[in-house]
Amino acid sequence: MATPDPALDGLLLVDKGAGMTSHDVVDAARRALHTRRVGHAGTLDPFATGLLVLLVGRATRLASYLDAEPKVYEVTIRLGAETDTDDATGATSREAPLPGEAAVRGAIGALTGPVSQVPPAYSAKRVGGVRAHAAARRGAALDLAPVAVTVHGWRDVAMNGDLVRATITCSGGTYVRALARDLGRAAGSAAHCVALRRIAAGAFSVGDALPLAALRGRGAAAIRPALGGLDATLVREGVDADACRRLRNGQRVPARLPGARAALVAPDGALVGIAERQGDEWQPTVVLADG
Repeated sequence: MATPDPALDGLLLVDKGAGMTSHDVVDAARRALHTRRVGHAGTLDPFATGLLVLLVGRATRLASYLDAEPKVYEVTIRLGAETDTDDATGATSREAPLPGEAAVRGAIGALTGPVSQVPPAYSAKRVGGVRAHAAARRGAALDLAPVAVTVHGWRDVAMNGDLVRATITCSGGTYVRALARDLGRAAGSAAHCVALRRIAAGAFSVGDALPLAALRGRGAAAIRPALGGLDATLVREGVDADACRRLRNGQRVPARLPGARAALVAPDGALVGIAERQGDEWQPTVVLADG
């Protein structure tokens, strides 16, 4: 078996344009890097723009960890109408009188903190192996169960006529389109999302991202070390070569630093993996290095 190229292990930050699916971006990165081992951490809807974190090579093993990281969005919401997609690409499904500013701000308060939201009918959620968006396009919308998310805050809220603009910080897995829909309902009206841009994900900012055209030109030179994508609050503990070998085999290693979880780093500065504390030892949960 060929040894994986370590130059093709890490993260790519892409500023996605409107009209592309997240998978379109992944496919373009695969062609630019000449590897199939590319994934992403957190889907962006086709109409949305902004930061898409791509995972390359062994860093694809970090997908579930990075997908759960908080996200920050700039959103524009139109009041007075719902659509079947909860965004501006869909058909109007319900109209209602515009709410007052006090009602909108009260609804924002109600949609801050732990929130239970029903995913949009047009989403990638599966029920019985069927994608919700596929069923909705056939006119057979699925009965989607509510999901628990956390909205950490709404800031820079501005109202102008039927538009509400805000910057929203939320947990991974939050549907901002559903927040827009629910904002309208909580305000006694209706609403849908008309513009959405992801400006941050975990430790990363869209200001550090490249447009897809630039990625095609730079190729592997655009890849960042996986360690830079981890939460700054995560303990970073160096491990020696013997510990690296043990971690690659799924074995525990001694824990020298306090903390519940750690990023374990090899002598050359490369991320070996993520581990959880088990007594006085680190139990690896994600291992990037191959045995």
